Amino acid sequence: MNSFSSPRLSRRAFTLTALAGVTVTAACGNGVGSTGGQTIDARVDATLSEMYRRYPNTVSLSEKANGLLVMPLVTEGGFVFGGAYGRGALRVGGVTVDYYSTTKASAGLQIGAQQYAHVLFFMTENALMDFRRSSGWAAGADLEYVISDEGQNVNADTTTTLSPVLAAVFGQAGLRIGATLEGTKYTRIIP
Repeated sequence: MNSFSSPRLSRRAFTLTALAGVTVTAACGNGVGSTGGQTIDARVDATLSEMYRRYPNTVSLSEKANGLLVMPLVTEGGFVFGGAYGRGALRVGGVTVDYYSTTKASAGLQIGAQQYAHVLFFMTENALMDFRRSSGWAAGADLEYVISDEGQNVNADTTTTLSPVLAAVFGQAGLRIGATLEGTKYTRIIP
């Protein structure tokens, strides 16, 4: 065995390993070759269908909205400190234009876990543009809810004239009572 065969083998192995590593990293780091967006879109479709079936007033509300942010499943839990996470899609004109994650952190007297879906209705073009331009949009205390914790509908006609962003929280399951979106942060992602 000559002295050149061993380094060539290791260079070849190094090159192949590096090439494989770059390929795997690239595939994991972006949406190419992933079905993350398709999975989110399927869940968004199912969530909207369920919301329209259970709460018919949301159909006309979504027709008036400039855009909808749909979070099909948000999981929230806490024991003194708490947090929530979910992924969803922003739809404009019935078409997905971006994907978002939602996160929330809380502290205080709390215990339990719950899962729920929520939809934000952007009723004005300015509200939608502010949301899309922000690097991390946070829901405030002034958010109007069109579906209460008990699942009761709020009259959409009176609410739409008062608030640029409306929220529907539904499908709650778990041991925590009363989901609120206050302090929830939304960030654009590549699934």
